[in-house]
Amino acid sequence: MLKPVRRIIAAHNENGKSYIQEDGDAPNITNTGGVEGFSWTELWAVDNAPASNEGNEDSADREIRLQPPSKGNVFRIVDIPPDTLRFGENLDQAPDNTAVSGDEAYAAGSGSRHPGFHKTKTVDYAIILEGEVVAMMDVGETPMGPGDVLIQRGTNHAWSNRTDKACRIAFVLIDAEDLTG
Repeated sequence: MLKPVRRIIAAHNENGKSYIQEDGDAPNITNTGGVEGFSWTELWAVDNAPASNEGNEDSADREIRLQPPSKGNVFRIVDIPPDTLRFGENLDQAPDNTAVSGDEAYAAGSGSRHPGFHKTKTVDYAIILEGEVVAMMDVGETPMGPGDVLIQRGTNHAWSNRTDKACRIAFVLIDAEDLTG
């Protein structure tokens, strides 16, 4: 089991003063595709922009889906295990991640270079926190390590962990117009 993500939430009290409302392990976690160590921790979600800071409800207490809400965004931490654990020997077969991604997110299919290829109608900020991963595009790829940031703009892409350790990535996904129609 990978280490939990500590989430600290600032809020306003009944007098309008700021305070720490919550400090602890983020509670909304899913194990993606039934693969041990491939977890998503939802930290926060916003249903539209501009966002409202009213109330003290846990905005991440919802079903975890790959795509953010329409006109909204999500902030999550994803732990990506090594490809050998995630896919085994089946690097030519896409995993079943429809529980969180929905059918429309995956573009891999047969003939893809990696079973994790997918595309969403989002602008994503991906920040590598721990470990290493290879950001794969339809044409080309680039290795990434701690502190590296990828701005992903609705492109078909995959994350390939070719090491023997998990890679932890912070993602902010922002709803965007669909380039495919």
